[in-house]
Order: sequence, then C-alpha cells, then structure tokens
Amino acid sequence: MSWLATRLATLLPQTPAALRGQLAACARPVQLDKGQPLLRAGTRWRHLWLLESGALRLYYLDRHGAEWNKNFAFEGQALWPLTPTLRDGPADFFIAALEPARLHALAMDNIQPLLAGQPDWQLLQQQALQQLLDEKLWREHLFLQCDAASRYRALRAARPAWCERIPLRHQASWLGITDVSLSRLRAAWPPASP
Repeated sequence: MSWLATRLATLLPQTPAALRGQLAACARPVQLDKGQPLLRAGTRWRHLWLLESGALRLYYLDRHGAEWNKNFAFEGQALWPLTPTLRDGPADFFIAALEPARLHALAMDNIQPLLAGQPDWQLLQQQALQQLLDEKLWREHLFLQCDAASRYRALRAARPAWCERIPLRHQASWLGITDVSLSRLRAAWPPASP
C-alpha cells in the first residue's frame, strides 16, 4: 500500500476503500525544494496537502517586509483551508518549504463533493478545528502572560523536536524575539543530562 493510501486510511478509517481510492487517484504529487513557496499571500488556498516528508513553515510578512512565523508542519500532517474565509478569499500568509518536502495535493473542489456527508470527513474537520483553536489559545497565553524565557521553556517542553529541527531564526520569530535573544536564552539553558 502506498504512503498516500495508508495515510488516507488513517485519516478516514470509516470511509469506503473505493472512495479513498478515488481520492488517491485525484492527488497530485508535489516536490518542494528548501525555501520554495507552496502558497503565496494574495492567492486562494485551493488544496488539501498531505505532507509525506519534510517540513513547512507558515508565515506573514509585516509592512516592512520582515517575516513572522505563525506555525510549522511536519511529515504526516494534513493542511487545508478549514474555514470558508480561508477557502474563498485570498490568503494573507505564505506557506513555504522549511526543508525539502514531498506532498500530495488534493483539490478542494474535487474532494468536497466526494466526501460530503461522510462522517469521517466531518470528524476530521472538527478535530482539525479543535486542534487549531487549542494551538491558538496556547500561543495567545504565551504571548500575553509569559516573558521570552518562559515562552522558550514552554516551547522546549511542548515541542522539543521543533527546537532541534527548526532553524534558530525561525524559532525566534515564532517566539516573538530576535535570534540574538534566543541564542542568549539557549546559552543560559542547562545542558541535557546524559
């Protein structure tokens, strides 16, 4: 069984295999080099992407052209425009490869009619929205109630793989600090015990 077929079976276990096969047949492979954009601000987000390998970053550009990371995605994750606003209007952020990535793109115009009324699809959307809300509330708490050191400690505790895999400047951007400040915080952090 292909990676895509296995992933669809995991995400949509109660959906008939024939329907999952139709979805897989609609998928288009996408290969991205490091730094290559997947979605540009100002364009419509028209696909569900299943990330087979690699990593993506979602980021904004401020009015001065500085990049601010909003989130990251790693292998196994699915990304799609969860709300009508995200589907119907232009995106106000970018998605680009943080490292070389292989994805499978499913056009929302194709999958929505196929999955309409499927309980698995409804549940998957609900779980994704809940996860997104939990993530947003956690990050809001970090920014409103924690200093930079506390935000970094929380990030290390909740997402240790991020601290090892995401470049320092992108971690700093997500934390809302400079990479110099993050370097100081990391230097002050006690070394891992053997």
